[in-house]
Amino acid sequence: MAIKILNILIVLFVPFLMLGVIKKTKAFWGGRYGASVFQPLYDFIKLMKKDFVISKTTSGVFRITPVIVIASVLFAALFVPLASSSAIINMEAGFIVFAYILSFSKFFSLISAMDTGSSFEGMGASREACFTTIVEPAFFMLLASIMALSGNYTFDSLGKIIENAGGYGILICIFAILVLFIMILTEGSRVPVDDPATHLELTMIHEVMILDNSASDLALISWANGIKMLLLSSLIAAIVIPQGIGTGLSICAYLGLMFLISVIIGTIESATARIRMSHVFEFIFVMSSFTLIVLSLVAARMFGG
Repeated sequence: MAIKILNILIVLFVPFLMLGVIKKTKAFWGGRYGASVFQPLYDFIKLMKKDFVISKTTSGVFRITPVIVIASVLFAALFVPLASSSAIINMEAGFIVFAYILSFSKFFSLISAMDTGSSFEGMGASREACFTTIVEPAFFMLLASIMALSGNYTFDSLGKIIENAGGYGILICIFAILVLFIMILTEGSRVPVDDPATHLELTMIHEVMILDNSASDLALISWANGIKMLLLSSLIAAIVIPQGIGTGLSICAYLGLMFLISVIIGTIESATARIRMSHVFEFIFVMSSFTLIVLSLVAARMFGG
């Protein structure tokens, strides 16, 4: 019960710290002191106190979307192993439920952007939908390949790659981590796919979709985006952190890995620029290429060769 409560607290507060560490890292590489790592939490509280500004052209879809998005992401968090080796809801084929719960929230985000009647936000929704159609098949292929090794169709199989894959295990782990990290950058709207700090009309993707949101709506959507990054980072943690190392050590390793991933994201955003829109698809397709390599390694392990 204590671990479940800890996992709930992690989902509620660690996303703010991850975003704060990313900003702090960018400030460090820019030669600045930067704001506190708790600043995203302060911004969230400030937005929750503000009044709404809602366009008259919007319908009820726009008004209910922020609640649906945060509720969906919080529900999806129940299927992901966080500070412990097992999820709160540990069920067969839970990764399918997890993926489609996130897709449900993405669907409402897209129609909410189009509900504003703005061609600008419709453009961002179109781009977001295109990226998702590339990411989703690669995600399913990756997890299905890894789970086929053990016959255990839960997220617990991520921690048993070395055990089940033998000599192929290290390579499978490396490519699986790279796939999930690219997915974090894509779904989290980070550089080089997107830039959360830009407001240039021709390069905005996620940010343009939420231009009409304000106050608590904007706060909930931003929080949900941070939780999504945490959940995908937790899948990397499930691969990297060995099972059976003890609860205390596992929690410390998990939190340390979340900090490391945040620092890496912040460093990438400081060292690179957002790539051209025409090349974003090529970057995301790298995720599919790595997934095919994982599939090949799994097939070689299972069927010989």
